[in-house]
Amino acid sequence: MSVNGYQDILQGPLRSYLELSKQIGGDVATHANLVNEAFQAQYKYIQLAASRSKPSQSEEMQLLAPTSDKISAIQQFREKNRASTFFNHLSAISESIPALGWVAISPTPAPYVKEMNDAGQFYTNRVLKDWKEKDKTHVEWCRTWVQLLSDLQAFVKQYHTTGLVWSGKGGAPAPPPPPAGGLPPPPPMLPEVDFGNLSVDDRSALFAEINQGEAITSSLRKVTSDMQTHKNPQLRQGPAPFKAATKSAPVKALPTPGAGNIPDKPPVFTRDGKKWIIEFQKGNPNLVVENTDMNNMVYMFRCRDSALTVRGKVNGVILDSCTKCAVVFDNLVSGIEFVNCQSVQMQVLGKVPTISIDKTDGCQIYLSPESLDVEVVSSKSSEMNVLVPKGDGDYTEHPIPEQYKTVINKPPTGLTTTPVESKG
Repeated sequence: MSVNGYQDILQGPLRSYLELSKQIGGDVATHANLVNEAFQAQYKYIQLAASRSKPSQSEEMQLLAPTSDKISAIQQFREKNRASTFFNHLSAISESIPALGWVAISPTPAPYVKEMNDAGQFYTNRVLKDWKEKDKTHVEWCRTWVQLLSDLQAFVKQYHTTGLVWSGKGGAPAPPPPPAGGLPPPPPMLPEVDFGNLSVDDRSALFAEINQGEAITSSLRKVTSDMQTHKNPQLRQGPAPFKAATKSAPVKALPTPGAGNIPDKPPVFTRDGKKWIIEFQKGNPNLVVENTDMNNMVYMFRCRDSALTVRGKVNGVILDSCTKCAVVFDNLVSGIEFVNCQSVQMQVLGKVPTISIDKTDGCQIYLSPESLDVEVVSSKSSEMNVLVPKGDGDYTEHPIPEQYKTVINKPPTGLTTTPVESKG
């Protein structure tokens, strides 16, 4: 009955979504083909669960791989088409397609599907706003996609209330879900200026002074000719305007980029829901994150002289304000990001799609043979090197350009910028 129930989803709301996507065409139609492949992969997985007992964890991960790969392809298609006219359409699907990860969630898979459905509605609302007056097809497209995931939630609640049911052993704890999409954690918010301490009277006086116009300078004292030192040399013979202090005042050190000095705070190594938090570690080369899920994010903040190993497949890794740190990982769904770091290294043993480097001085990137198609995005950074394996255990080092040359196009229609490659 579970298989028949899933067939109803494929033949009902999924088919309607595919037909509407085909009508819209372009990137939406191409994206929809990937979505269809993901649902078909899950259908085969459900058929398998209905015909056998629960496999071992390692075998189960292999069986989940086709669905997981399709979800990754859907999300990567969105990332590669950010300039698309239908970017909001692509984002609505990419943010909510991890709902197919319910097969690996227990004991509450149905609420997980709803959570993913809600995550995509931010972008479906954008589509509605942009297209409701232009083309009703897009409105119906949004409604059909939301309904598809709602029907999936009802299906899970009816047939797999506490987790995917295998015909031999019933609903047992399942492996990690496929990667959950979504943006990396937002940066810390800037401190707000407290205007509450400024009373109404103070503000009134301030605006009154500003509104004086030219009269605002009337209270300034005029410098007469007898006060001017270039006309009265004797004025220069007086005491120096600034007298040196008898005791030198302490000089405040300039702030250093990157992590600087680690605050005197206790080190943190904890898991908070889908996020691993590693903070204020100092001189610790044995940091290990394991037993991970594919929707996990690993966040390393203000650590120094430490090394992190991430085992398994996770969604992404972020190093923020770290100095002289290294990270080694197996596979990432979205990518790794370095922000405000100094002298950091990374090594990928499996696959990583993107590497982002921002405001970082010194970054060594060791790639694996499977990651040679990686995309590296850098800004406001220096001393960056990509090390490509040669096959004999050695690496070839390639510096990332830090200087650029810009010329004006002829006829002057814009600018052309090219990197200045290192000759050293």
